[in-house]
Amino acid sequence: MSFTLVEQARPRLHRSELAVPGTQDQMFSKAAQGDADIIFLDCEDAIAPDDKERARANIVAGLNEVDWGAKTMMVRINGLDTHYWYRDVVDIVENCPRLDMILIPKVGVAADVYAVDALVSSIEMAKKRDKRLGFEILIETALGMVNCDEIAKASRRNEAMSFGIADYVASTRARSTSIGGVHPDYGVLSDKDEAQPERSYHWGDPWHYALSKMMLACRANGLRPIDGPFGDISDAEGYKAAARRAAVLGYEGKWAIHPTQVPLANDIYSPSEAEVTKARRILDAMAQAAREGKGAVSLDGRLIDVASIRMAEALLKKADALTSGSP
Repeated sequence: MSFTLVEQARPRLHRSELAVPGTQDQMFSKAAQGDADIIFLDCEDAIAPDDKERARANIVAGLNEVDWGAKTMMVRINGLDTHYWYRDVVDIVENCPRLDMILIPKVGVAADVYAVDALVSSIEMAKKRDKRLGFEILIETALGMVNCDEIAKASRRNEAMSFGIADYVASTRARSTSIGGVHPDYGVLSDKDEAQPERSYHWGDPWHYALSKMMLACRANGLRPIDGPFGDISDAEGYKAAARRAAVLGYEGKWAIHPTQVPLANDIYSPSEAEVTKARRILDAMAQAAREGKGAVSLDGRLIDVASIRMAEALLKKADALTSGSP
């Protein structure tokens, strides 16, 4: 372990993150009664320019009037390249003590986060708030991806980063058949073989590098990495495949752009009963090894050590949070 210890962001259940447009206030109560861990009410991409003020007003009313229970409530403000964002922050943060987090879109450099932090800090001081709002950073441009490590360090409010695949595709001029999907042209062809003239073609994942880079920036700085949207709401299997891919890399959750995607994300990003059982066995085995003066031990034919303890403890902490219903 390095002598440099990384402070971890505030822990929250973040398996599913449901997007709800601010103009669709009739959907607020249904979202509140659903199973999403985090709900973000949207002022940005889902809202036409002429509807920005109405969406903002709906969000203020909704955060104050709807019973959101123990859910983590977040608002996606407009981008810093617009004139809407400061009003989003001022009107919503000043009037909504129920708000937990702000989702900052299209972050390109660390200074973008600093600007929002300065404004939010001033409001909290003026309102004498004890509760400190958290930030989720949306990485969805080439500039943001290049700078994601510095962006992750930009504020102590930072808790999570999510990958905005749609705008990332536009920013990088990549080819995509669907939001969050893969592409048939991104693959490898097996070598020529005279004995087997039929060559096989294997699809690849064009987003692997971006997902890995953002995950490393998050983990190196104590943040939660969250996968972004999957656009085809009719393709549950495609959504689950994308969620599992990110989970394998170390992601903690995924966006849901429709309520039907929430249980899919919750299932994939929840520890299974078998995983919980194995984690408890690892801790028991290591405790026994410690009593015997051993630093490592074999369990089911595999070596486990101190790193195994950390992984097991992290998994059990998430399982305990699910059992207790903690946000």
